[in-house]
Amino acid sequence: MSRKTVPLSESRGRRRKIAVILWPLGLVVLALTLFGRLPAPDPVVPPAPAPQASAPPVRASETPAEPLSLPRSAPMRLVIPRIGVDAPFTDLAIASGGQLEAPPPNDTNLVGWHADGTSPGESGTAIVAGHVDTKTSAAVFARLDRLVPGDRFDVRRADGRTATFAVDTLETFSKGAFPDDRVYADTERPLIRLITCAGVYDKKARDYKDNLVVFAHLAAVT
Repeated sequence: MSRKTVPLSESRGRRRKIAVILWPLGLVVLALTLFGRLPAPDPVVPPAPAPQASAPPVRASETPAEPLSLPRSAPMRLVIPRIGVDAPFTDLAIASGGQLEAPPPNDTNLVGWHADGTSPGESGTAIVAGHVDTKTSAAVFARLDRLVPGDRFDVRRADGRTATFAVDTLETFSKGAFPDDRVYADTERPLIRLITCAGVYDKKARDYKDNLVVFAHLAAVT
């Protein structure tokens, strides 16, 4: 990632509380009650009523679990075992042009997060950015493109909790057509985006032409 900023709409400051319409899943159970009597061979002995049919009980395992989420807390360290990342966090703010600032350009082992936005593990979309290289060497996200769906990584937080995320997809976007709404969308689920530069390096502009985005969701909390 060059010294230029990662695209981020100016309206994406502190995560806004928005109305979310939840479409309930209706579970309709048709219960048939059976009535009837068996023939009584002896009128002195009353017949036993036929048993009533009922819907099978719902097992505990079939009940949807509440989604994982954590209260707000600053991230302290990002650990991605597959690509050997173990890096501290720094705060990033929104620049005057409405874009998220990049981390300091000369630190090869540092990631930044949108400090006025969602914290990792909190409900919403947390944004983490890191450089792919610097003027002198590869940087913290040099091998970010080697992640695959299902890989897990940890964010260790200031409150002592660890939020473990699972990778969903990796996608590359042109910086000129960066999908803000998709990458930074508000959500009730705890999500995270890892962002770095990718593609061809433009020597004239002194910047990469694309961004690589890792889409991931909160999978566990310890």
